Amino acid sequence: MGTDAAAARRWQGRGLVALQFGLLAGLGWAAVGAWRSGAAHGLVHWGAWALLGLSAGLGLWAMAANRPGNFNIQPLPRAGGVLVQHGPYRWVRHPMYTAVLAFGAACALAAGTGLAAAAALSLLPVLWVKAGLEERWMAELHPAYADYRRRTRRFLPGLL
Repeated sequence: MGTDAAAARRWQGRGLVALQFGLLAGLGWAAVGAWRSGAAHGLVHWGAWALLGLSAGLGLWAMAANRPGNFNIQPLPRAGGVLVQHGPYRWVRHPMYTAVLAFGAACALAAGTGLAAAAALSLLPVLWVKAGLEERWMAELHPAYADYRRRTRRFLPGLL
């Protein structure tokens, strides 16, 4: 791959990461505001905390399944990275993205606004595009990726 193509891939990845983190920051801010003001209470409060716990647990499990240096926040695979197919990766190709989606949903639920819900829903296309790029680039590096992709779902086992 030429240096221009590599640079273009890095910029694509950076743009998607910036969108992802911008949405997450806004959602986190809205959720913290709702919790501080007492607006998030009752069943909604506990549902948001449950989603937050699910998000944290899945994210930590996915990070534990990766060897140090293999994880990359950008969709561009790391040089010398390995294809991880154990832990949560046994069922989904992008458990970290699933954790991010659960975090966004938890924050939107806690915030309880239409704007927060729209921000959380906006995470899905951002992560869908990011995952698509990552999968294309992983397939270039790992011949076993095509079979892995056939056996697993992108974000949710058996569904998505």
